[in-house]
Amino acid sequence: MRETSIVILPLLLTALTCTPAKAQEQQLYVVPDGAETRWSSFENPKAEKGKGGAENKTAKGHPFEIVAPGQTRVLLDVKGAGLVQRIWMTISNRTPAVLRSARIEMYWDDAAKPAVSVPLGDFFGLGLGRLLPFQNALFSDPEGRSFTSYIPMPYRKAARIIFINDSDASLLLFYDVDFLRLKTQRPDAMYFHAFWNRNAKTELGKDFEILPEIKGQGRFLGTNLGMISDAIYGDTWWGEGEAKIYLDGDSSLPTLNGTGSEDFVGSGWGLGTFAHMYQGSPVADEKRHQWAFYRYHVLDAIYFHKSCRVTIQVLGGASIAEAHQLTQNGVPFTLVTTTTETKGLTKLLEQNPPQSIADSNDPSAFVVFYREIDYSSTAYFYLDAPSHDLPPLPDKQARIAGLPAKYE
Repeated sequence: MRETSIVILPLLLTALTCTPAKAQEQQLYVVPDGAETRWSSFENPKAEKGKGGAENKTAKGHPFEIVAPGQTRVLLDVKGAGLVQRIWMTISNRTPAVLRSARIEMYWDDAAKPAVSVPLGDFFGLGLGRLLPFQNALFSDPEGRSFTSYIPMPYRKAARIIFINDSDASLLLFYDVDFLRLKTQRPDAMYFHAFWNRNAKTELGKDFEILPEIKGQGRFLGTNLGMISDAIYGDTWWGEGEAKIYLDGDSSLPTLNGTGSEDFVGSGWGLGTFAHMYQGSPVADEKRHQWAFYRYHVLDAIYFHKSCRVTIQVLGGASIAEAHQLTQNGVPFTLVTTTTETKGLTKLLEQNPPQSIADSNDPSAFVVFYREIDYSSTAYFYLDAPSHDLPPLPDKQARIAGLPAKYE
């Protein structure tokens, strides 16, 4: 008997293992052996065959529920092998505090710890408690009022997805989880995981950790990041930091090393707004000093066999005049390099004694320096185990601190 999952995985997951042409050939006109399509929603919470929309004499009878502060709702609770294909939901209150306070958790194969425990807005591809229209390969928000995930999520014995309202508001919750019941799951299918992190004030010279070291075999699927620049740095550039991915026992130096923050998401010479399939920056808010951006490694796979850790440097840049102004204002920073049109790059950290800003009189000089940033991120990855040992989600106050009451 052919392996069921090979022919039923969504186009995205098949893109992880074969060509798009082969994915279309397999999916569009082949009925997989034994696969059964199900939707879980308040109209059929157990996703049972022939039992949808039974309330109110089969008219619209139970499309939503009110979730009070502190309450939870089970979005999916099924036994047996299967594959989550799509998750859609919307809530009545979508303020920054609610998007960071409400969270989503996912448990695979009856594991005691969740594979996913992430703030709602951040999980669905956009950080900083913001919600606006965008679309990419993994997520979409058609009009800035809803959440959709197309990430394929396989399981072997059981799946449980929970919505938790940690906010102070009562929420009207609508949802559906689209999944397949399977006879068996393919033996090499890995489990989906997500991890959220925030450092509201990074330490000079210390990289921000997008994904702490995870043990096992798997695939780093990508990340979305949000950053808020402290006003003390003015309008100086924040995005000189390089992404670093440590694979299979890397210690002080990574195997994969980027060249800059906007470079990591496919842009260059600054970062404006765009939302492409695998990379984008839906938010580039210079007025609030906020940026939200993503990079998903769908076509450029990142595999690991023993371990994986992902970080990004916290580096900014400025002209010589701006750097002098930062010094005069007592702003914390540490010089890293200067670049001029005549000399190119000067590595200041390698000099003994280190060169100061005053030593460079070239008005064309551009200074790169360690600085402080409020960074947050959601990392997505597949792992050969249904749970992980990463730190738990921070409490609500740590998640929402510093966010505005609303975005105009």
